[in-house]
Amino acid sequence: MSGTILIVDDDPVQRRLLEAMVQRLGYAALTAEGGEAALAMLRAAGPGGLDLLVLDLVMPDLDGFGVLERMQREGLSRPVIVQTAMGSIDTVVSAMRAGASDFVVKPVGPERLQFSIKNALKTQALEGELRRIARRQTGTLGFDDLAGHSEAMTQAIRLGRRAAASTIPVLLEGETGVGKDLFAHAIAAASERAGKPFIAVNCGAIPANLVESVLFGHEKGAFTGATERHPGKFLEADGGTLFLDEIGELPPEAQVKLLRAIQEGEVDPVGGKKPVKVDIRVISATNADLLDRVRSGAFREDLYYRLGVFPILLPPLRNRRSDIPGLARRFMARFAAEEGRVIRSIAPAALNLLQNHDWPGNVRQLENAIFRAVVLAEGDELTASEFPQIAPADAWNTIPAPTLVGAAPQTAPPPRPRGGIALLDAAGEARSLEDIERETIRHALKHYGGQMTEVARRLGIGRSTLYRKLKDLDLESELCAPSASPSPEAAA
Repeated sequence: MSGTILIVDDDPVQRRLLEAMVQRLGYAALTAEGGEAALAMLRAAGPGGLDLLVLDLVMPDLDGFGVLERMQREGLSRPVIVQTAMGSIDTVVSAMRAGASDFVVKPVGPERLQFSIKNALKTQALEGELRRIARRQTGTLGFDDLAGHSEAMTQAIRLGRRAAASTIPVLLEGETGVGKDLFAHAIAAASERAGKPFIAVNCGAIPANLVESVLFGHEKGAFTGATERHPGKFLEADGGTLFLDEIGELPPEAQVKLLRAIQEGEVDPVGGKKPVKVDIRVISATNADLLDRVRSGAFREDLYYRLGVFPILLPPLRNRRSDIPGLARRFMARFAAEEGRVIRSIAPAALNLLQNHDWPGNVRQLENAIFRAVVLAEGDELTASEFPQIAPADAWNTIPAPTLVGAAPQTAPPPRPRGGIALLDAAGEARSLEDIERETIRHALKHYGGQMTEVARRLGIGRSTLYRKLKDLDLESELCAPSASPSPEAAA
């Protein structure tokens, strides 16, 4: 699903109509019959359980304006689309001032509602990403900024908050690309050292002969090329947090000095005459199994137990698939802004493709895939066709090779590719153009969730032509699937 939308309306008929409409647009839908019930659901859902509200302004217990005011007061930040039967300018202005992101008048049509939802989710994702970027630059990125509402990520964040409240050494474990650096930033920002220096060091990227100089510093003239004094990362982090990424790549010689620096709280600069006291909190990270490296003799056992007092395993993206829609929208909003593109949403079919991929490169790979899709996109929505690099190999339709003259006639068509359209019938004969056209339109309706404008655009025909073909090919019933509920237009 593209996201979860809470529909708040005291009219049961309107709730059912909106619920059916939202589900046909590809979103999950929840309903509440009043303002108090909606607020209770928001509190229970937490920061990422609900993505957007469609809120009626006129309700008996707590009206829409009251809900907006309470949401702001309690920090229940969500985009809100308000709806009412009264569409006066004064009402619109008041709703926007109260925090609504858009306004629709009952009865709202599916295309108008879809446009509002796309814009609201895009704006929320972009604003959230800008806040996260600013907080990361100022060292105030917190756990609430991490996109993680799955059970696996929630557990990791719970442990991170516990660790932040202490000075205990933390070891972050996880595959490449899971976001260990962001998690380390969040621990530092939630600790008593928030606002103090946060120094990150990639231990695997330092040449072996420079490790001691980079970490512990050196005096002028300590070795050839040391033309001036260098304080080292430990001194740069004094009073704050030192993040040692890929700690398993540290050479054995440097491991001895690192262990002493952590135990004694002092470092020996290369060429220095006496040790220098430092006050730091160490967070280390690895994508390797450090215990295996200890057993093989590549990593000191005493250093492992010193660094790994509080291990936290960050789950791979394949184990937190419910977090993928939020991450994808966040990356889409950022890259669309950076590239100057107008892209409002990700199609439900594309999100389904993203959620079913295993992502061996984790969040970093997803980020790069969204970047590429934004560059490739031809419209204002990312579709499955913008992600060819992760589409299943058998998802592409192929035209069967022609039979050679004199060869035995083909008695059975080749296996039909998943997601493709067969050109031959069961007897191996060419299908009629009418049959192929009917199946093509039926496939497009399902693929784009019945969004007629998008279906017509992708098929390269006008909407009026599409409606005529639906009638001629006896496909009008396809518009009612999957719900048997009457359309909002009919009800209106």
